[in-house]
Amino acid sequence: MTKKSNPVVYFEIPVNDMDRAIKFYTAVFHFEFEKEIIDGNEMALFPFTEGSSGISGALAKGEIYKPTIDGIVIYFKTESIDETINLALANGGQILYPKTDNGIGFVAEFEDTEGNRIALFQSLN
Repeated sequence: MTKKSNPVVYFEIPVNDMDRAIKFYTAVFHFEFEKEIIDGNEMALFPFTEGSSGISGALAKGEIYKPTIDGIVIYFKTESIDETINLALANGGQILYPKTDNGIGFVAEFEDTEGNRIALFQSLN
């Protein structure tokens, strides 16, 4: 019998300007990235800690990657949506959906410097 797990294991956020995107995500979330070339595409890998909950992914630049606010929405967990939104705005992002209480926490969405819709989640606890 196969062990069941959460279905999503990895994500890629399309970017047009890798240095600009790294600068934005580092300023907003304090992430450190590891750069790699994978299948001829430029990647900046988000941090990943083995054994921790959640998934990781990469900023991805290449011919097949096209930023959009109309596609899949990825939620980043944050301790403070207000602080994260302020950092996003200060670094070139734009609010798409203001901080809202959804009953289990707070959510919000912003557009990053590349033109992607990015969502935030802050637990009530």
